[in-house]
Amino acid sequence: MFETLLLILLIIAAWFWQDSIAKREIAIQFGRELANRCQLQLLDETVACNMIRLGRDCRGHAQLLRLYEFEVSANGADRMQCNLQLLGKQLQTWHIPPYAQPIQ
Repeated sequence: MFETLLLILLIIAAWFWQDSIAKREIAIQFGRELANRCQLQLLDETVACNMIRLGRDCRGHAQLLRLYEFEVSANGADRMQCNLQLLGKQLQTWHIPPYAQPIQ
């Protein structure tokens, strides 16, 4: 009985680890797209999951809601803190603070 419970816990932990890696890659992709739209550079090594909780999608199904924080830069010297929320694989909300764009 103990061995079965331990095996189930290990399988759940492995699934969660794999799922977290896949969702981080999705967050990096969304962060890069958002940064490009704002003419910013995503500092992709800064993408980190800061919160995980349960959320509900539009159909009422429970999914993991993850908050990712990341940094972007306008010129390589400055850094701005940003965030985005993923519910499952879907982008829910995002925030990039206002900044002064260079005049071209």
